[in-house]
Amino acid sequence: MSRPKLTYFDAPVSRGEECRLALHVAGIDFEDERLKSADWPARKPSTPFGSLPVFTVPGHAPVAQTNAILVLIGRRHGLHPKDDFVAAQHEAVMAHVEDLRGAMRPSMVAKDPAEKKRLREQLASEYLPTWAAQVERLIGEGPFFGGAALCVVDLKLYVTQRWIRSGALDHIPVDIWAGFPKLVRVHDAVAAHPRIQAWYAAGAKSAST
Repeated sequence: MSRPKLTYFDAPVSRGEECRLALHVAGIDFEDERLKSADWPARKPSTPFGSLPVFTVPGHAPVAQTNAILVLIGRRHGLHPKDDFVAAQHEAVMAHVEDLRGAMRPSMVAKDPAEKKRLREQLASEYLPTWAAQVERLIGEGPFFGGAALCVVDLKLYVTQRWIRSGALDHIPVDIWAGFPKLVRVHDAVAAHPRIQAWYAAGAKSAST
């Protein structure tokens, strides 16, 4: 292997997509390894924590956990603040996104449609607006989270909003965060970034392979 490799499921979503976007924005030539669900059980024991994504750089041990991967890429390629305290604020918001994913998980695995509906409606009425309000008050003058420069935290916020806006989550309005203009602005600024547009224009999967 002569170039870095990112391993994630064969889907343009969630934690893997954040890392793919970070690598692409950084201009890194990387192998975009996309696993089929059927292949995951055999590969799982070989990963550091039994989860994906995993980022492998020649000469180094594999790095797991999304935020660790993003911060590593960000620090090495100018996509994460250099000031320790500013960086900590960014990393706190990134952890806040992971909290959201954890809060969403019961509704993602619920088998009973009525229970899923109940969980999703509760999330929509309570958790998701509160979550967005907490992020909103931390966002600066923009257009990105920390100002004029795109950072890895922006990619994480973008992918999260893209998920909510997609309509893939029954019983959660696609415009549930429309009342949070700074959060929306981050999404729109990332979406308009030339490297992000190039990634999706190229079909994402073939953009770096």
